Amino acid sequence: MLLRRSFQKALLFPIFLLILRCAQPPTEFERFLASHPGSFDVLIKNGQVIDGTGHPAQRWDVLLRGDTIAYVGDVDTALVQVTQTIDAAGHVVTPGFIDTHAHGDPLQTPAFENFLAMGVTTIFLGQDGSSPAQRTLVPWMQQVTAKAPGVNIATFVGHGTLRELTGVNYDSVPTPAMLQQMSTLLETQLEEGAFGLSTGLEYLPGTYAPAYELDSLAKVVGRHDRVITSHMRNEDNDQLEASLQELIAQGAFCAVNASHLKAVYGKGSARAEEILAQLEQARANDVALTADLYPYTASYTGIGIVFPEWAKAPHDYAQVVRTRRSELAEYLRNKINQRNGPEATLFGTAPWAGMTLATVAREHKKPFEDVLIDDIGPTGASGAYFVMDSTLQERLLQAPYIMVCSDGSPTMWHPRGYGSFAKIIESYVQRKKLFSLEEAVRKMTSLPAQTFHLPDRGEIAAGKKADLLVFDPRTIRATATFTAPHNLAQGFRYVFVNGKLARQDETLAPQGYGQMLTAQ
Repeated sequence: MLLRRSFQKALLFPIFLLILRCAQPPTEFERFLASHPGSFDVLIKNGQVIDGTGHPAQRWDVLLRGDTIAYVGDVDTALVQVTQTIDAAGHVVTPGFIDTHAHGDPLQTPAFENFLAMGVTTIFLGQDGSSPAQRTLVPWMQQVTAKAPGVNIATFVGHGTLRELTGVNYDSVPTPAMLQQMSTLLETQLEEGAFGLSTGLEYLPGTYAPAYELDSLAKVVGRHDRVITSHMRNEDNDQLEASLQELIAQGAFCAVNASHLKAVYGKGSARAEEILAQLEQARANDVALTADLYPYTASYTGIGIVFPEWAKAPHDYAQVVRTRRSELAEYLRNKINQRNGPEATLFGTAPWAGMTLATVAREHKKPFEDVLIDDIGPTGASGAYFVMDSTLQERLLQAPYIMVCSDGSPTMWHPRGYGSFAKIIESYVQRKKLFSLEEAVRKMTSLPAQTFHLPDRGEIAAGKKADLLVFDPRTIRATATFTAPHNLAQGFRYVFVNGKLARQDETLAPQGYGQMLTAQ
């Protein structure tokens, strides 16, 4: 009798377990599958997911379907059919980086491998007051789409371009009729999907804009809930506060962003704290103010930045040389010496690419100011200028509302277009430990997505677009230098753009998967 009871218990126990298992509520993943039947395109498993929000990394799996993140969490591989599986053990999985200030021509260099190689999957063009010189952006956007760019592309409307297209040009006192023309054209291009207005107030013709013009355009930007991003009027250390205040004033009407924030000639963390105090006071006063910067101490722009306003358009340069040569020479000599001397100007355009102004002057056997006047002129070259202090810039970058940008392009003679985002991880996270990897990723993903209104990008979450990176942060290298500025970054093993594998290790996909983005 006892033996029979034991046998019955042994027989019934597995049945009891089966009934108990069937009574268990379905897992989160099982519930997901019930509402999302069918196969998936990509499974990234076993990675440490840094979702872009600043939260600590989590050991999660990521499922992709089409161009979208379908599921983030624990995936039971026995229950799902997947076309491609990537084992991300020992790697982190992050959103693709967003470059808030980039340059380049998507019609000429659509692959943009320089950006993909450093983990950038979205770039913002139309910077510094210059955008496609067309009254409507739609044809240009269609051309970009047809080129199948390697990265997603967003654009701003250039303020200088507005002046040129409406005939305002160099007028320093635009009339109400002129303001209306610029506002109407800006309105059109914002409605077509531009993400805001960029100003280049240190450049022509933007430098001629009075405050009332900028405020008028800021009101248009504000009505569309977009952003003004500004290369400010003067980035010199003793002029920076005034330039920031001009931008902050526009913040009464719309969100504003200080492009590639720097204090030329400024030095030290104490000076950085003064700058941050001004920014934080504005933010405390409800100004939606942000900034971005790149991790290099040399800027890059046209040589015209060292020439006086009276030697640049609309003034007649040849006449200035004839009638005011000695004055111009003195100005240039003082300006270059103030900017750390001719050795600190490194040309990036032919025929002097890779040469300093000091080297060119020695080859020409004449003073550097005469080289600038006779051989180059205010529009004859571009270059890198070693005018920033690393301690100051690094302190600025630690502020939670300051993003990362490259201000670079595929062709620029400056390593920032090939190394900026890799350098953030290699130098600032791994070596200097200025902030955590999670915070660095936030600055390069969700913060720019929130700032410039990309609601479906910048985070790893179900429903977001599948712009993703898989990499081991210990292997990231920014190999570009000022003597070899076009060396691609290393270490980003998998780069997904809109759910497609755009670059694996050092192999670029045969076609681009980027899209022309429009503001919603």
